[in-house]
Amino acid sequence: MAVLVFTESWDGKFKKSSFELVSYAKAMADSIGSKTIAISIASVSQDELNKLGIYGADKIISLSDEAFKTLDNQVYTKLIAELADRENANILVLAHNNTGKALAPRLSVRLKAGLVSAAVELPSSYDPFRVYKKVFSGKGFVHQVVKTQKKILTLSSNSFELIESNTTPEIEEYSPEMSAVEIKTTVVDIQKQTGKLILTDADIVVSGGRGMKSPDNWGVIEELAELLGAATACSRPVSDEGWRPHSEHTGQTGKIIAPNLYIAAGISGAIQHLAGVSSSKCIVAINTDKDAPIFEDADYGIIGDAAKVLPELINAVKEMKA
Repeated sequence: MAVLVFTESWDGKFKKSSFELVSYAKAMADSIGSKTIAISIASVSQDELNKLGIYGADKIISLSDEAFKTLDNQVYTKLIAELADRENANILVLAHNNTGKALAPRLSVRLKAGLVSAAVELPSSYDPFRVYKKVFSGKGFVHQVVKTQKKILTLSSNSFELIESNTTPEIEEYSPEMSAVEIKTTVVDIQKQTGKLILTDADIVVSGGRGMKSPDNWGVIEELAELLGAATACSRPVSDEGWRPHSEHTGQTGKIIAPNLYIAAGISGAIQHLAGVSSSKCIVAINTDKDAPIFEDADYGIIGDAAKVLPELINAVKEMKA
């Protein structure tokens, strides 16, 4: 029996989210006296694969065939399900991101496995199998019990610490039998954002809302973000007005993020926005309205005009760095 974890890489490199998944899977495997097996479907160097061993992967199954470099939900589901059966894995872990949300339900049907989405903790018990998870876009939590033999979990981003195990993993190159007819997805063009921190990867995010009053006032948002090494974001009304690009829109209908620090300037805190940022480890809210809903979820609140507060924060950061 094994705990299987699907890891993603970008341009041949693993990110923190993949190491978080392996750490989580390793902790479960240790609890049930099992081993941790990681799957990598991408062209990744052996040195990079060995990094998964640092966080506890006992074995790494690498599918480096160029035919699988493009995410195809049907193909990836078949590959992962075959490996789960071959490795006798009763627990499968994926990230609670766009890829995990697409693959987990398909795998649940194919493997006849119970699915826990948006898990935020290790199982509190394994018999019965009970996991603490988010519901209602992060506004509530439940203890979900899974009764099937096989279980699938998607782990919410930034909800489990990185734990180094320094395991020397066994690396297996796997070449599945699959016809070209089965691979139906073709990428015509790729456009990548360059020279800017990707919002979903950022540990710190500085975000602005309509309380910033004008796109001309965004300089302080960008200056603070640059000083903190942070990404910039915005609420939906701001992107709808064209003040900021839609790629920066966070919320239920935008990007779901979970940074260590989220600074919300001039954002009232509508439930749709909070659904996208509620997993942040620390929320700092700046708003002139002391009754703004954002203060109910904020760890720290500043009642004041963001246009006046942010320059003070910038000066404080500069002094600290000096």
